[in-house]
Amino acid sequence: MKSSKQLFARRRNRNRGIVRDRNTGRARLSVFRSGKHIYAQIIDDTNGATLASASSVEKDMRGSLKSGAGIPAAEAVGKLVAERALKAGVEQVVFDRGGYLYHGRVKALAEGAREGGLKF
Repeated sequence: MKSSKQLFARRRNRNRGIVRDRNTGRARLSVFRSGKHIYAQIIDDTNGATLASASSVEKDMRGSLKSGAGIPAAEAVGKLVAERALKAGVEQVVFDRGGYLYHGRVKALAEGAREGGLKF
């Protein structure tokens, strides 16, 4: 029987393969969530560079949120990463949820990024 880490890695690799196939020169919005915080990065895979990032760890985010682990924090991080991506000149991205289900905090981050102006 496979461990939960092995199953997560399998889901992540399967999702990254789909993202790679559908990616047509667009940047990738990558999500990482931990038990206490959520992080998002806009990554240009052709150059291997991070164009924009946001997380619930940042000081301005911590002051305005009750917790870095909730759905409101994920929405705020999504809006912030979208704002920073638009400043960097990125309008269209491919959403990379990693091995996480598109539910809860991951979904809230995606909806926040869409509200912020990103298209995916």
